[in-house]
Amino acid sequence: MKKRKLITVAIDSPAAAGAGTQAKLIAKYYNLIHLDTGRIYRFIGKTSLDAPKKISYNYLKKKIKSLKIKDLKNKNLLSDKVATAASIIAKEKKIRSLVHKFQQRYAYSPPLKYSGSVLDGRDITSIQMKDATFKFYITANIKVRAMRRYKEYKALKKKISYKQVLKSLKNRDKSDKNRKYGPLKKTKDSILINTTKLSRKRCFEKIKVIMDKKIKA
Repeated sequence: MKKRKLITVAIDSPAAAGAGTQAKLIAKYYNLIHLDTGRIYRFIGKTSLDAPKKISYNYLKKKIKSLKIKDLKNKNLLSDKVATAASIIAKEKKIRSLVHKFQQRYAYSPPLKYSGSVLDGRDITSIQMKDATFKFYITANIKVRAMRRYKEYKALKKKISYKQVLKSLKNRDKSDKNRKYGPLKKTKDSILINTTKLSRKRCFEKIKVIMDKKIKA
């Protein structure tokens, strides 16, 4: 059986740098399946927060096995509390290997109607999709990121101050970059894109130029 020629895009970024937005735009334009990998950890975080007692590994294994992309679109996954729980859970090696299997399925065996996949997270270019066709590291100034996240929370009518958001992001950056397994880092072969002064449209145009050049070649 002939192996499918897929377009695979791996994106790493710190929280609120705009990677999720760009991944969605890439997915739509190039007909790729999009997986926001951070949402999987948020899903596990929310599951553990909702449980009356400590949940077992086997329970989580079953949950991830039956997990669908639509389950990750739940707005309740967007709270700061869930984000913090997700960041703690993401440090566990056993949990990461469970999530790894789920991610690999979408990265390399997307449904036939898609031309490939785009995954964004913290260890996509370094661990999950080392051989991706395109690898990007998207970042932005932390104060700009905090303001973006603060506006998102405001739009969702969440009661939180800009100061709290900034503190939370600083803690998340520290946790994401210093964890033992799958830390956030820029790989040598990933293209750096700083969105501090870029609009969503301008950022996507920049990515599109890079991708089109390679796809046409």
